[in-house]
Amino acid sequence: QVKLVESGGGLVQAGGSLRLSCAASGGTLDRYGMGWFRQAPGTGRVIVAAIAWNGRTTHYADSVKGRFIISKDNAKSTAYLQMNSLKPEDTAVYYCAADRAYSQIGATYAYWGQGTQVTVSS
Repeated sequence: QVKLVESGGGLVQAGGSLRLSCAASGGTLDRYGMGWFRQAPGTGRVIVAAIAWNGRTTHYADSVKGRFIISKDNAKSTAYLQMNSLKPEDTAVYYCAADRAYSQIGATYAYWGQGTQVTVSS
């Protein structure tokens, strides 16, 4: 059973940066694709970015392309989401997820973290 714990959220001004981390325990991430999702108040959970198990394939939501970078360090069993040029509309709870498959669909992910709050002030 893989357990995921996110960290790195917080309050930042518009234009600033944050790096979210997703640390895995109970297993390694070597063969897992990873996804970052977010959920703003009153909305559903949506994909932000996804990365294949080997890091060679990535996907980004149009809203974050050119600003966010997803990566994973299999040796550390940790995935990251580097968020630059943050906007108030990026405010949400961010969740990481892991699955054997590479996917942009939340329902396909087997393991989820509890989420970390990101708030971007204008």
